Amino acid sequence: MIPALALAATLLVTPVATPAAPALTWRDCATPQTAQRLQCAELDVPGATLRLARLPALDPARRIGSLLVNPGGPGGSGADVVAYGGLGLATPEFAELTRRFDVIGFDPRGVGGSTPAITCGPVHDPAVSRFPADDAGYARLAAHNRNAGLGCRGPRDVDTATVAEDVERIRLAIGEERISWLGASYGTEIGALYAARHPHHVRAMVLDGAVDHALPMRQAVLDAAAATENALLRFARWCASNCGDDDVLARYDALMTTGAPSAQLGRHATPEELAAGVYSHLYFPQLWPRLADALRAAPADASALTSAMPFGSAEYPAYRAVGCQDFPSPFTGPADLRRTADRVREAAPHSWRYSEFWDFASGCLGWPVPAANPPHAEPVRGAPPILVVGGEHDPATPLTWARSLAARIERSVLLTYPEDGHTGVYNSACARSHEAAYLISGTPGTTPQTRSLPCQKG
Repeated sequence: MIPALALAATLLVTPVATPAAPALTWRDCATPQTAQRLQCAELDVPGATLRLARLPALDPARRIGSLLVNPGGPGGSGADVVAYGGLGLATPEFAELTRRFDVIGFDPRGVGGSTPAITCGPVHDPAVSRFPADDAGYARLAAHNRNAGLGCRGPRDVDTATVAEDVERIRLAIGEERISWLGASYGTEIGALYAARHPHHVRAMVLDGAVDHALPMRQAVLDAAAATENALLRFARWCASNCGDDDVLARYDALMTTGAPSAQLGRHATPEELAAGVYSHLYFPQLWPRLADALRAAPADASALTSAMPFGSAEYPAYRAVGCQDFPSPFTGPADLRRTADRVREAAPHSWRYSEFWDFASGCLGWPVPAANPPHAEPVRGAPPILVVGGEHDPATPLTWARSLAARIERSVLLTYPEDGHTGVYNSACARSHEAAYLISGTPGTTPQTRSLPCQKG
């Protein structure tokens, strides 16, 4: 997360003028598959119409206010999270949140049910390596990405700075003086930027699985690669104890050399595709037994891995289109890419073929739309204490990012948890308990002087 747009850290926050938004018209939209008290609405914003979903507070007499949620991505549907009980909303630790808050999820512009949706032609081509070995391969990758970007259709402004202003339009439309926010992964970037620009309209904010948008892209690439490698090695150690399989890492390395047939794809899957499928399983330790089975089956049929790779998902076009607005490629030419790739291989000798920030760095090479919100430091001042959450073994957002983000947020408190997996909201009951208590009380459970809260293992 690049040609960094440097913002002076000493500048005072300048309020951003956002036009008033019309009040929302909520309608019942529950189905047999969704929460039974679900309500839906649409909000027109410049260049798009946002889809929103709301669960009214179960205890209106003790209602605190509105809690906006975002599950990450880019490309994740906040409306679906609310409708189907994602982002921990169905867990015991978050039960009080649904009693005390109107929980509101929205699909950012271009995403999910918001219109117009981002649509693209083929964004992924298995014949085009993200690790080109020569100048010709570099040119093929840049040309493919340029053509993919030219084939995308949807709203023009999909960068996170624009989305943060859409959050302010939602606040105005729901008539709240201050909002609470629960954001995971990429949702932390939206939340942090909103707090930087509208600090006095924040009541409480959880940033779980923190993305630090101030980091130069090359550092983010190496950090993410090392985090993915750590998660893969921890999975291999877990499998040696729980699967009776001491050879899982060797099996993985063999697949990365040869690729494997995939009935799901109807062709031979590349090592880069298989690595991406493995990566998706590392997000949730509850999927590790399934990953062990998938690796055993992969030499004959790698469908269980390729069906999990992000390249074929419905969200991937939005992931790329939004991502290239925030995380443009840093590479100045083929030699520069190869030097960085060598450093990635050093940081991740097994898992180097896929990590999310290499996906951005290589996938945004040649992208035809200039980045509107490249990485830069935007400090948060004047907001109430914000809770930043980081995992010691998160495969996607390293704990160092949570620490560096928290350092730029005045009066923030950092909560750390020891469990594996991406975000505490999905992988740590302790983290969820702290997050819920903080969102309800508005205080993070410690003094700003200590600025840290640990979850203990077990």
